[in-house]
Amino acid sequence: MSPTPHFRQQAELWWQLARRDIATRHKGSYLGPLWMLLGPLLEFTVYVTVFGLIFRGSYHVGSGETRATYALGVFLSLTSYRLLADTIGAAPSLIVGQPNYVKKVVFPLHLLPLSHVTAALYRFGVGLLLFLAAFVVLGPGVHATNLLLPIVLLPLVLMAVGLAWLLSALGVFLRDIGQVTNVVTLILLYSSAVFYSAGTVMEKSPLAWSILRFNPLVHIIESARAVMLWQSTPAFSSLAYAWVAALLICGTGFWTFRKLRPSFADVV
Repeated sequence: MSPTPHFRQQAELWWQLARRDIATRHKGSYLGPLWMLLGPLLEFTVYVTVFGLIFRGSYHVGSGETRATYALGVFLSLTSYRLLADTIGAAPSLIVGQPNYVKKVVFPLHLLPLSHVTAALYRFGVGLLLFLAAFVVLGPGVHATNLLLPIVLLPLVLMAVGLAWLLSALGVFLRDIGQVTNVVTLILLYSSAVFYSAGTVMEKSPLAWSILRFNPLVHIIESARAVMLWQSTPAFSSLAYAWVAALLICGTGFWTFRKLRPSFADVV
């Protein structure tokens, strides 16, 4: 059965909005789309220099870990984190920044957050391709567990979509939320096991782990490093928690957006 005309129209509009977001992100800059490559590489260089070379960082997963695998782990972790950070940082202004669309009764506003996440996913894909290229050269070798990476990362996408819907809707009524999310993304960077392992936290500070373990991004990042770098299957409980949390966040975000949608025009 072919898609309905209404679905096709929304899909086409979704794609047009996402393309516009991608095209305008670096519009006017001299290097343009090259920043999608240079940005992640520069960020990776800074963090690996600070945490890897200066502070001699390590994930402490065994004698087989090298500086190269630590660097790859940081890159993969940063790429995953950046998808959520981009979403959280921009979401509160996605609706209030488009008053012309809000005033149109028939415009599908839920596509604005969705198109932004799609554009963020495009940048996430570029970063992931850079990681895979480096993994082939510097990694421990291709292993069957690498095939589990899509299953590990899909909850990350669901979380991004749910947070985009949730924060964009709340941002219409709570304008200060945009200031709060700037702090949240910074806290998320250092509380998501990007530069360290969950095992290190459990060993050195059980109290801190009793809090951090509720962060689903920790479980996603740990599982991603496990299947790619440590050539092991992720803990079922960890992956299951990430999936359940992602589905709840996505469902809550969509429900909140639909619930608040009728009042957008009155506030904007």
